[in-house]
Amino acid sequence: MAENNASAAISQHLNLNVRGLSLSATLAINERSAQLRKEGKKIYKFGLGQSPFPVPPSVEEALKSNAHQKDYLPVKGLPELCDAVAGYHNRTQFLDYSGEDIMIAPGSKELMFLLQLVYYGDLVVPTPSWVSYAPQAHIVGRHVRWLKTKAENGWRLEPDELEKLCKVDPDRPRILILNYPSNPTGYTLSPGQLEAIADVARKYNCVILSDEIYGELHHDTGHVSIARDYPEGTIISSGLSKWCGAGGWRLGTFAFPPSLKKLQQAMSVAASETFTSTCAPIQYAAVRAFNGGIDIEEYLWHSRLVLKALSAKIVRMMDEAGIEIGEAEGGFYLFPDFSKWRETLAGRGIETSEKLCERILEETGVALLPGSFFGRPEDELTARMAYVDFDGSRALAACKGLSPGQTPDDRFLEKHCAHLLEGVEKLCDWTTG
Repeated sequence: MAENNASAAISQHLNLNVRGLSLSATLAINERSAQLRKEGKKIYKFGLGQSPFPVPPSVEEALKSNAHQKDYLPVKGLPELCDAVAGYHNRTQFLDYSGEDIMIAPGSKELMFLLQLVYYGDLVVPTPSWVSYAPQAHIVGRHVRWLKTKAENGWRLEPDELEKLCKVDPDRPRILILNYPSNPTGYTLSPGQLEAIADVARKYNCVILSDEIYGELHHDTGHVSIARDYPEGTIISSGLSKWCGAGGWRLGTFAFPPSLKKLQQAMSVAASETFTSTCAPIQYAAVRAFNGGIDIEEYLWHSRLVLKALSAKIVRMMDEAGIEIGEAEGGFYLFPDFSKWRETLAGRGIETSEKLCERILEETGVALLPGSFFGRPEDELTARMAYVDFDGSRALAACKGLSPGQTPDDRFLEKHCAHLLEGVEKLCDWTTG
């Protein structure tokens, strides 16, 4: 009885902004998939977007050689790492940062949360979007303003939608989240589209949080930062998790323009009272990653080749099954739409994306995330697929063995990504069966 009373009291005093929120959807599906595998079920883990590739050997060696580093580092980050991150953005995007413009944290997710904590303004998010943007806003009590996108336009943000929202209250402070290549769609934005969005953002003094964590995984090496067009109002978010295969290392970076120095300082104050500083050995190792080099470029080149070939193969398979889907342009996500099968699925008691993914997992072992978790309507039969359930180490090694100019073909994929393709085949058979 006493235990029940204590539980009730705790529930009563929980922050209202946290009540009703669940474990992050991507983490929840990963834990559930792992549990089902422990129970002996064959599971195809297309839920959590974790890089399948190993950490580059030179970066791994840098971590080993810095395992002795034990001191607290500056809140903003190891100076050498801040310089390396600034140099990385300057080298790859022709920008003009210094180490003073950089902030390091245990994951970019932590930085995003602190940004919303210290900056009073609405969070403006194109839908579909990554699952944690909106929950973070709810936790800190910020309003979320969803921006509509269209499937026929690749779910890309159109400047007119941003204009329509901003002109209703032109002076209201806002943070616009721009994530590209996109999680969950795999699409990216062209230089012309970025320039048009930047023009609207500048007109209304929007702060843009440009989440470019998948930028290095642009399949054709064509990633362009919107900071080129709107340097004074853009914060670039990046880290090691996606392009460097080091999700579990938890290292994220923000690059601020000098005009947002006060915002950076406010975040540093908040960080000093929360995470204090980021893991020292990992920061030292990250210097090697952000400084780049031939080995890093080769690693990225082969990673992109494998992901691009896989995307094309999966799209062909799903297209033949009548599932609407577009080929990814970067990262490792696809956003299939099962709407063509709505009538058939309704006859099987499936009328929402959440029910769709639940039944697919139960009946095929394929773990997907419903489109509703990414801000889409519940009755829209979309889902996110992270095509990462394969041995990235073997695939990279095999890719390096290809002849110059040769790309991974179907035979390569069937040999090195067999489990993943088996899962896609099961999903297609389930849809058409």
